[in-house]
Amino acid sequence: MTHDDSEPDILPLNDWLRGRHALTGAAPEWDTDALPDDPTVLFGEWLRAADAAGVPEPHTVTLATVDGAGVPDARTLILKRVDERGWAIASTRSSRKGSQLGDVAAAALNFWWQPQVRAVRVRGRVEEASAEESAADLAARSAAARAGVADGDWVLWRIVPERIEFWQGSRDRRHTRVVYVPDGTGWSRSVTID
Repeated sequence: MTHDDSEPDILPLNDWLRGRHALTGAAPEWDTDALPDDPTVLFGEWLRAADAAGVPEPHTVTLATVDGAGVPDARTLILKRVDERGWAIASTRSSRKGSQLGDVAAAALNFWWQPQVRAVRVRGRVEEASAEESAADLAARSAAARAGVADGDWVLWRIVPERIEFWQGSRDRRHTRVVYVPDGTGWSRSVTID
């Protein structure tokens, strides 16, 4: 690229944003006719595929919460585990996220694996794990990571899903979306391309 002295050195931010490409990854093949009944099985498949493809830290997730006034907040942290009880994250009760989860017991998670043009979104109510489970989670951390955590301040929370969405992008903008919702006995699902 040549430099013209009459042009500014830095493009205005909005022009720069308009010039960025999106969905530059390579989406894996995905047979939506062979979906598992349990969304956690599909999540495990996608998480392992992201890891095998070299996606950095595929277990990191954006946690979205709201405070008592309804103001949203978001931050990135580590997914601890996924099982029939929910999607577990942990932090200190005294943190901002801990305060917000105490005020409004609902949250959303968002995973974004850019190299595979895939996202997973989870939302639902939040339940606090037992004191024993929270203590065990803290004990599994390194001594350095446990330093400074006050007794009883570490909490393991579970987001109990009311909706789980698997999204795979496409360059032609015909994105595939699979949504699972609990139906009382298991999960129902829908597939859309839009």
